[in-house]
Amino acid sequence: MANGKPGKPQIQIDQEQFEKLCKIQCTLEEIADWFRCSEDTIERWCKRTYEERFKEVTEKFRSKGKASLRRMQFKLAEKNASMAIFLGKQYLGQKDYVENTINNNGIIDDLVGALNNVKKSK
Repeated sequence: MANGKPGKPQIQIDQEQFEKLCKIQCTLEEIADWFRCSEDTIERWCKRTYEERFKEVTEKFRSKGKASLRRMQFKLAEKNASMAIFLGKQYLGQKDYVENTINNNGIIDDLVGALNNVKKSK
């Protein structure tokens, strides 16, 4: 008996570490593997610690992680043209314009002329 209670002792889950894993988009399976426990254990721990299910808890921390990533991308865009272009496309609706030109060296004109000649000869 641990702590005067029957059964296995509770697995200790570091709350700060758990929140960091959520911020980097870790799944329930990955977090359970990290703490060497079952997914059910993580679910029960979330219920005790946050009074919410894993899904609701991780959504909050994942949002913070996304905001942090976005902040880093914008900082990187100050020095990296590729990142600035990527962000412009994502957030400003910018896109690459590709100009298509066909150089047929008169082939189409010759075909149109040949078709016209066929029509006239009928």
